[in-house]
Amino acid sequence: MSNKHDASRRLPDPRLEALTTSFGRHLRASTRTERTIELYGMAVRYLGEWAAREGVDPLTRDAVVGYLAYESGRVKPATVANRYRSLQQFFKWAYEEDELDVDVMARLKPPKVPEQPVPVLAAEDLARLLKVCEGKGFAQRRDAAIIRLFIDTGIRLSEMAGIGVADLDLDVDKVVWVTGKGGRERACPFGRKTVRAIDRYLRVRVDHAEADSGGLWLGTSSRGQMTKSGIAQVIRRRSEEAGIGHVHPHQFRHTFAGSMRRQGLDDDSLMRLAGWRSRDMLNRYGASVADSRARERYRNIAPGDAL
Repeated sequence: MSNKHDASRRLPDPRLEALTTSFGRHLRASTRTERTIELYGMAVRYLGEWAAREGVDPLTRDAVVGYLAYESGRVKPATVANRYRSLQQFFKWAYEEDELDVDVMARLKPPKVPEQPVPVLAAEDLARLLKVCEGKGFAQRRDAAIIRLFIDTGIRLSEMAGIGVADLDLDVDKVVWVTGKGGRERACPFGRKTVRAIDRYLRVRVDHAEADSGGLWLGTSSRGQMTKSGIAQVIRRRSEEAGIGHVHPHQFRHTFAGSMRRQGLDDDSLMRLAGWRSRDMLNRYGASVADSRARERYRNIAPGDAL
């Protein structure tokens, strides 16, 4: 992050600085993740910096409207929408804490976000990814297990990095327990090939220098538990080796959700498996699957093919 938006920099407005600090404490007490706290705080700080440049009071409706209009001309619509939601939570909290006489965003309409196709991985790409992980070596077995678990569960990158050996059940229910957003735990089932891949990895893991570590995924050599960054690097390296371009771990989540919708899994079950509390994502994946089906059906009845 550049110094211009460094979260440690003090805001020009002392009152907003104090409120931002207190808001962070409130979020922490509400068991929000550090990433969520960081994103919410960044939105408030960006607003404060913009207001200082414009010479306006940041704690007003006009300032919020002006700031969001400014952002809409320089960042993606989805980013503007995220800033809106973050500021909405901040001003709601400030009003409930009697720091403001009114909730300045109470009747402010959220910015529109154009519907974007959900990026998914083709079955051929997944097969090529698994192909480059074949072998008996530690890294090969570990990476194959990670990729298969991503494919079968669609769990978030942070959830994958947080898995401990004790969170696995390979014998009875065949699930892995993960901790999602808001500290909510859930059990994610997986198939027999993933069971085999994880079992093969565990057999070579026992010889690792950090085998006694509680974390499931270990780095090469004597490194300890892998971080989110380390796992993301594995996916990036393997996707380059497979010749399928840069793959981000979250694409496995998109692919999982799309696959489950195509297989006819009901909405409530998918929400529980994916750890969603809102149906917004369901609607997005539903539209993506419908578009895909329409294209597949069209290929059999293309008008020009009959001429």
